[in-house]
Amino acid sequence: MNELSLTIRAETPADEQAIERLHERTFGPGRFVLSAYRLREHVAHRLDLSFTARIGTLLVGSVRQLPVCIGDTPALLLGPLTVEPPFRERGIGKMLLERALKDSKAAGQRLIVLVGDEPYYSRVGFRKIPRGRATMPGPVDRNRLLVAELVEGAFENVSGAIRPDWSADPCQS
Repeated sequence: MNELSLTIRAETPADEQAIERLHERTFGPGRFVLSAYRLREHVAHRLDLSFTARIGTLLVGSVRQLPVCIGDTPALLLGPLTVEPPFRERGIGKMLLERALKDSKAAGQRLIVLVGDEPYYSRVGFRKIPRGRATMPGPVDRNRLLVAELVEGAFENVSGAIRPDWSADPCQS
């Protein structure tokens, strides 16, 4: 991003419409049947841990995170991560990911899960979840279910269904 001045900042409610239009352009209407979207129907993403990328006033990328549980263990579900097609392959997605992981760790989060391509997400520390350790609602390619430990060993002994965490007392409902 040497030739362009990029700003990454926490998402605000004012960003909602622009982000939804970005998702429509990049993912289309079929996005609503994906397993990760089914989780998003039940709980709001965390604005403080969701980020936008802008060049001037133009929104060129976004990443969101929402609270989930894996069994009875609190975690975050990362996604969607998207960058406007003309601005891809310039490092914007990686910068959004790095900011999301850094701020999540600083906020005391220990685990982040997502559904995505391991070769892309492994660059920032995600790895495949071993088969049978975690499940998601609906159909999901188990080879695309990934986890990042923000604290070493945080995924040890964690297993179960990935579900929304909508409670004030994490993962107890």
